Amino acid sequence: MTSGPGADLLALGAATLGESGARPMHPRVKAVWPGAMLAGPAVTVGCPPGDNLAVHVAVASAPPASVLVVDVGGRRELGYWGEVLTTAAEARGLAGLVIDGCVRDVAALEAHGFPVFSTGIALPGAVKTGPGTVGAPVAAGDVEVVAGDWIVADGDGVVVVPAGELDAVLDAGRARAAKEQGMFDRLRDGATTIELLDLDPGAVERS
Repeated sequence: MTSGPGADLLALGAATLGESGARPMHPRVKAVWPGAMLAGPAVTVGCPPGDNLAVHVAVASAPPASVLVVDVGGRRELGYWGEVLTTAAEARGLAGLVIDGCVRDVAALEAHGFPVFSTGIALPGAVKTGPGTVGAPVAAGDVEVVAGDWIVADGDGVVVVPAGELDAVLDAGRARAAKEQGMFDRLRDGATTIELLDLDPGAVERS
């Protein structure tokens, strides 16, 4: 069960955090199965195109509760991750996977309840010869990720919270959530978004 900053980040959600200083990944990186969500510090993985040896090394060495963030070198159309790696990651207590590439064994990933966010699904597998990196900065979803950055992902997408900005982003996220709750209450009382957001309805032609 997620606790500490991870629980607070998950409660706010990727959308709120993305409007509060977190860095949104490109929407091509999305949940593999409905309801998947995760939050945890990143272990960064860099793979040469078509090779996933570094992913295997990361699964075997990453600390519990961490999130693997994988850059596959631009060759996204292979299944870099499947049920075997999921089983290994679960056994080591990892929180989930964010990969700027494809995965496979989707039904099994959902059955395991292991959160995976990827760019798609693909059948062909990757080779395992290396080289690769674990712990070096990577680019995933068009965002630079450094080991130890916080990753939050849910049905709205994936965001990166730089480790040094965690408290500031949490504070901004809580303030935004409170403001939105006040807006919800006023909308239920009959206010309109035109009033609350100070919009100009005269800019829209109506016939």
